[in-house]
Amino acid sequence: MYFAGKWDWSFVDDGVHNYGAHADGYTRCGLVGSRTGAVHTELALCRLAPGGRVDRHVHSFEQCAYILGGRPVVELDGRQFQLSLGDYVLFSVAAAHAWRNPGDEEVRWLELSTPQPLSPSSGREDTYFLPLLSTPVVEAPNFQDPTVGHAGRYLGTPPQLEALALSGPVRGRTPAGMDTALLAYSGISIKMLVDFNLGAELLTMFMVDYEPGGAAQLHDHPFEEAYFFLDGEIEAEIEGEKMSFRAGDILFCGVGVLHGFFNTSAGRVRWIETQAPQPPRRHSYRWPAHWEQLGAQVRRDGSA
Repeated sequence: MYFAGKWDWSFVDDGVHNYGAHADGYTRCGLVGSRTGAVHTELALCRLAPGGRVDRHVHSFEQCAYILGGRPVVELDGRQFQLSLGDYVLFSVAAAHAWRNPGDEEVRWLELSTPQPLSPSSGREDTYFLPLLSTPVVEAPNFQDPTVGHAGRYLGTPPQLEALALSGPVRGRTPAGMDTALLAYSGISIKMLVDFNLGAELLTMFMVDYEPGGAAQLHDHPFEEAYFFLDGEIEAEIEGEKMSFRAGDILFCGVGVLHGFFNTSAGRVRWIETQAPQPPRRHSYRWPAHWEQLGAQVRRDGSA
């Protein structure tokens, strides 16, 4: 099962998760969910008008968000942080959080939840509102501070030659290790944002950049993926169907959906990608080319 569609900021509220008196100026639009064939993934765009709020609450599902506009104040781990474009946050299961927009600009974010939030018709609850924090102190997040453990900032990868070049003194550079690593292969740069290193247990969210000529050959996964296209244009093959995607598009690929991406353009391509459930440590990719090669070898050997 796969689904391709569009996104923009002109939407009206979908009414699926209405917080009633617990929110003001909040608007939500589901992009991927049960209606598009997803079983684990709920991907949505959210807006918060100037002066708007979503009161302090907890969910019985895991959730993360990537800020695409504005400067929201978000409660996280019992503190209030002023976030901005490129910041991302993880809300673990049962972690209290809240949103406020004290500014003059609309706040916009992409939100991933898994398991999928319950529909109002289910007769069950999965969101519970709590008393407000007693301390209104708002902090500018320092993402180098080890106590700011469930948030970060990333705006995308520059061209690979620039991204992988060394600069600054050998001693005294900003610390970097496997938890901050950039994965670069086949003209593709991947920066993990929300994963087990940030404390996520059920989902992942990451940024993908393709150089001209970058390609991911045909493969599938034992989990669901969603793609939120931000910049550039790329050719794709989804279950044998030739497609192209550009800024403003979305794509959902269910378990076992064969897909590949090929940047034949002269420009770079960028998107945000999500996975649910979180990939296993081994065998998260299946490459048909490898298995076809094995089949050909078996037939040549006369073993079948």
